[in-house]
Amino acid sequence: MPELPEVETVRRGLSELIIGKQILSATSDTPKSFPNTVADVRQFMIDAKVTAVRRRAKVLLIDLSSDYSLVIHLKMTGQLVYVDAQARFGAGHPNDSLVNALPDKSTRVTMSFNDESMLFFNDQRKFGWVKLLPTAEIVNLPFMQKVGPEPLDLHFTAKQFRERFTRRARTNIKAAILDQSVVAGVGNIYADESLWGAKIHPKRLVGSITDAEFELLYTDVRAVMNLSIEKGGSSNRNYVNAEGKRGSYMDFANVFRREGLPCPRCGTTIEKLRVAGRGTHICPFCQVL
Repeated sequence: MPELPEVETVRRGLSELIIGKQILSATSDTPKSFPNTVADVRQFMIDAKVTAVRRRAKVLLIDLSSDYSLVIHLKMTGQLVYVDAQARFGAGHPNDSLVNALPDKSTRVTMSFNDESMLFFNDQRKFGWVKLLPTAEIVNLPFMQKVGPEPLDLHFTAKQFRERFTRRARTNIKAAILDQSVVAGVGNIYADESLWGAKIHPKRLVGSITDAEFELLYTDVRAVMNLSIEKGGSSNRNYVNAEGKRGSYMDFANVFRREGLPCPRCGTTIEKLRVAGRGTHICPFCQVL
């Protein structure tokens, strides 16, 4: 599943490509990927213009002039591929569908715009989906009600970050920071990198972490994510950016998937262990339990 920086990279790319365009048609090969009624598509999607492309946590939102939105979750193998007469822009699982003729056998949804450009939603495993919903009702979706604040929100402070963990004093910090109801969009890569940056062992209980350490962790979460967005995402095996290029953040990773290599800070050999059910990378010298 893509992490927040990957989805934000997709959002920024699509924002430059489809805003202002009118949707002329929409077809799908399976209701699982496009669970919308024909009547709703005709009334609220066809002939509507794209007014914005947003993101909430790891979910993309394409707002329409009809006051409806397309809510898109790429899941494990989803792609969004935009094609016009001059260019081709892909985002998602980097198989041949990013570069081959479309639609193909993995294409689940096809949208055409008034300038003859097209947007394809491809998904080999059919776990992803594109839902058409009233924009005003999206905030009431169970996921939206549960998901925590955006870590990169300009108004999200270090104090608020610390307070999000208050009820999880007996949980290890790795599990807590991966909990999307605490903070939105922090996945495994960025949890490891941020904890290394703040010199916090992932098995430490939340209740043992000081306010000063939480402030460092807050700063590192934001720094790591901003760097990843700048570099086009981590491209953790499956994901590429909105121009179909692999993200380069992993070239700058300090601990993730670097087991057996020296810590960039102290030279100690990086180790891999399992925390919160996830493969976890640490420096045993910098991050003391």
